[in-house]
Amino acid sequence: MKGKIGRILAVVAAGSLLAVSTSGIAAASPAGGKGSSSTQAVAAQVLQMRDDLTKVAYAGDVGMTRGDLEKLSPVLGDLASGKRYQVQSETQNLSSAAKVRADESNRLLADPAAVPQQLPPLPLPPIPDLPGPLKIVSDLLKAVLGAVTGILGGLLGSVPVPPLPVPVPAT
Repeated sequence: MKGKIGRILAVVAAGSLLAVSTSGIAAASPAGGKGSSSTQAVAAQVLQMRDDLTKVAYAGDVGMTRGDLEKLSPVLGDLASGKRYQVQSETQNLSSAAKVRADESNRLLADPAAVPQQLPPLPLPPIPDLPGPLKIVSDLLKAVLGAVTGILGGLLGSVPVPPLPVPVPAT
């Protein structure tokens, strides 16, 4: 009997925690007053995709990194077009730049012998280098992760963007 009550309390507590932790995303709207439930939903989706990409990329998993880039690229394209989601022009521009870098990263991961395109740098915060198998696309992926974090800032408005789940380098 005590076990059942404990499980019920745990489920209620977990549900309450989830409701409180996601309420900030549900209430978010970008600066300038633009925002809708679909824009808020895509912000949650992009955050999850960014975190998933970060985890597999820093684990050095090339196949999963390619898969996550393939999932992220269409969403970035939708944000860049500005037709499906209500986003500010700066966020659209950053989405477009991130999509180009995601597509280029995916192309290079598919064929490591391919010649990389020279892309202009993006003004982004410093992000640690990626491990061995992904070293060839480290700068591109770091730019994608940094840009997606910037996009989240535009989508979430006044809600703070969670930091990248980058592992601490071993010393």
